[in-house]
Amino acid sequence: MKDNQMTKTIKGIAAPLPLANVDTDVIMPKRFLITITREGLGDGAFADLRFDNAGRQRPEFILNKPPWTQANILIVGDNFGCGSSREHAVWGMRQLGIDACIGTGFAGIFYDNARKNGLALPVVSPEMRDLFLQFSSDARGKEISIDLERRTITTSGINTTFEMDDATQVALIRGRDDTLDSLEHAGAIRDYEEALQREARVSVIK
Repeated sequence: MKDNQMTKTIKGIAAPLPLANVDTDVIMPKRFLITITREGLGDGAFADLRFDNAGRQRPEFILNKPPWTQANILIVGDNFGCGSSREHAVWGMRQLGIDACIGTGFAGIFYDNARKNGLALPVVSPEMRDLFLQFSSDARGKEISIDLERRTITTSGINTTFEMDDATQVALIRGRDDTLDSLEHAGAIRDYEEALQREARVSVIK
């Protein structure tokens, strides 16, 4: 659920992806990294899990099965996003329509890349994650609601809090990244640079 200004709540069908140690090469195979833009990376997201060598969909993969073809939330295994620092992995997931992954923990660089690109990564306990895996396995396509402001996850039978640092929470709600946040302080940065230049000129005169 989004408005033009900010995202406070992410709501949609959740798909179970319980594989542990899904690294960025699984999320975005290296053959898709040749592009110099972000376009078309949705086709590469989870490509080897989604398609066989002939390019046909693998019917056993969760995101190829209805109702999970409409999923925008993943319930993931431990250590999701490990491996290399390629930001393409997050770009591809976002283009595939994934808004959030709920798990027990995420690789640090992947977590940072996700924050910068609007992919929410709520952290819950292993026990709670397993409950969400069971819940999301229902073939009726049950929905999950993630409230970023309150840091809660709600379903028809579960209501729990999740972990997320303050900076990440603010970035996701405001739809900002490090560059845009820095631009907010552009005036102060210019004043500081000008002060340094004045000090340098005074030093030269002395």
